[in-house]
Amino acid sequence: MPSSKPPIVWSNVIFFALANFAAFILVPLWGLMHGYSGWAWSFFALFVVLTGMSITVGYHRLWAHHSFKARAPLRWLLAIFGGMALQNSILNWVARHRVHHRYVDDVTRDPHSIKSGFWHAHIGWMLREWPTTEADYSRVKDLEKDPIVMWQHRHYWTLVWVMNLGLPLALGLMVGDVAGVLLLAGALRLALSHHFTFFINSLAHLWGRRPYSDENTAVDNPAVALLTWGEGYHNYHHAFQADYRNGVAWWHYDPSKWLINLCAWCGLAYDRRRTPAFRIQRARLAVELRRLQRLAETPGLHETWRGALEREYQRFCETVNQWQEVQAQKVRAGREAMNDRWLKTELRTSFKELEYRLKMQRRRLHVLAGELNDRVRSSLSPPTVSG
Repeated sequence: MPSSKPPIVWSNVIFFALANFAAFILVPLWGLMHGYSGWAWSFFALFVVLTGMSITVGYHRLWAHHSFKARAPLRWLLAIFGGMALQNSILNWVARHRVHHRYVDDVTRDPHSIKSGFWHAHIGWMLREWPTTEADYSRVKDLEKDPIVMWQHRHYWTLVWVMNLGLPLALGLMVGDVAGVLLLAGALRLALSHHFTFFINSLAHLWGRRPYSDENTAVDNPAVALLTWGEGYHNYHHAFQADYRNGVAWWHYDPSKWLINLCAWCGLAYDRRRTPAFRIQRARLAVELRRLQRLAETPGLHETWRGALEREYQRFCETVNQWQEVQAQKVRAGREAMNDRWLKTELRTSFKELEYRLKMQRRRLHVLAGELNDRVRSSLSPPTVSG
């Protein structure tokens, strides 16, 4: 960022100050003095889920990355409650998000680069007129053809007022707890959903592991995933942004993925995009090999270690080349690969064998890494692994 700071966006500063004051000062005070009804807590929980999921499932995975397709009823629901989340229109949100992916970590282009500091990445990027925060509409030409996206963009502020004030007020009148519903389902829900989303820009680029790519600051962190509806597996997402899953393993906490699967089962979502298992294994192995190769450059380390790593790297390259050959065979076969049961089975078997080969190599590298770390820390003696 340039040394001279741009002008403050006072409207944003005042809004965030009032929203957080209401959520974290007024809400507890009102609770201590008057308490909250079960209805107020129920609407709070419902709107936290609906607004959070509308951002992660709708704004992010559906519209920003086209990782799946959705029927009109689901798209309308995500657009309406996405407006309730008060994170700008789909068009503006996606325009900035695509720039973030294109220029991640570039402090002169990434709207919320973590390299400009935690505060800037979390919320500071919205409090001043930084040049990087200008929406680049040339990146959302596809969304300009989407009637639901454009309807929401044109009527965004009407939607914001209706959903954030009108709806809680109406529900509060209906259940006889206007103040409680406005404070919980309005103020507290809004502030929490904002910070949960902001954690993706800050914590998910700062605190965690990078198993799939070491080319940027995005990290995987299960704790962050708990607060961000599964978006905490951010290293995976930056490596494979077209995948509708962020938590790729079945045990990963990714409710956004589960909701997409549920909608697909109901017929509301389709064409879910998945990264092939081989590509995922290949990425993990490449990162691990680079890490071990850097470790093997430790001065005084026996040359045998470098030889062992070189052999593993050659095996890795051979497996990748074979996968590319099978992939090319599948492309050449075209429709025949889909209609010929024998050819389809042969190709599937070849892919599974190559995936298994990478899986076994990962296990070998795990053992090799353990021994190599021990040697670097202690005697730097030759390895006991076989060639």
